[in-house]
Amino acid sequence: MASEKPVICIFTKGDPISLQTEFQLRKKLEFRGFELRNRFDPSAELIVCIGGDGSFLKTVHECGFADIPYVGINTGHLGFFQEFQPDSLDAFIESYLNQRYSLQTLEVLTARFQDEDGPQESQAINEIVIRGAKPRTIHLDLSIGDSRIQRFSGDGLLISTPAGSTAYNYALGGSIVDPRLALLQVTPISPMNTTAYRSFTSSVLLPADMSVLIEPEKDQEKEVLIIGDGLAEKKRKEGSIEIFLSGKQLRLMRLETYRFWNKVKSKFL
Repeated sequence: MASEKPVICIFTKGDPISLQTEFQLRKKLEFRGFELRNRFDPSAELIVCIGGDGSFLKTVHECGFADIPYVGINTGHLGFFQEFQPDSLDAFIESYLNQRYSLQTLEVLTARFQDEDGPQESQAINEIVIRGAKPRTIHLDLSIGDSRIQRFSGDGLLISTPAGSTAYNYALGGSIVDPRLALLQVTPISPMNTTAYRSFTSSVLLPADMSVLIEPEKDQEKEVLIIGDGLAEKKRKEGSIEIFLSGKQLRLMRLETYRFWNKVKSKFL
């Protein structure tokens, strides 16, 4: 029989601070009449992640990018997705109960390809990386929309969402993008730019309705990795990989006072 209480799922990083924060949060939420789950429940009205950005991304993947609002409580380092600190649990609960919050929408990125089992997809919130399975130069034919651009040579290519622009993309020298903009960013990973190999060396910004097509060189000995958010990893040897914004969105709870550029300033500057 289904619970008549509203359900909240809580996912927690396993370190002592996160576990202690979870213990305190559970007591407060149970006192307010919520039914709590430590696994994904499609009937839940909210998914809480206690940890850092890595824990948040892991939670999103474990929940299958569910269309349920997420909220982060930061016990990690950067905490770009997180909105609350462990000492503000009461403020989080009051904001949620009194609906004093907004929902930020994050675009979901999809990589579509074919393997022996048929059509496959890999999804991400931050970025999808295409790189070699071994630490050596990989050659990738890059097309944007219907236009073939070049044969890229280097360690790989990263395609990021605006939300992911401050993650691995930023470390590679890519641009920080306001998440209110709908676009894709293609950033090279250690590009080769010599007389033998000519590769673009800066990131490229694309409209949200354009797709990126990547065709690895045909070599049965060279596998490529398709990596979503540094977590979901798939291997393949040949065939094209299409990467695009799927139209699916993730909803992230933010305080009414949330400002993206204030977050950038506090975390990076």
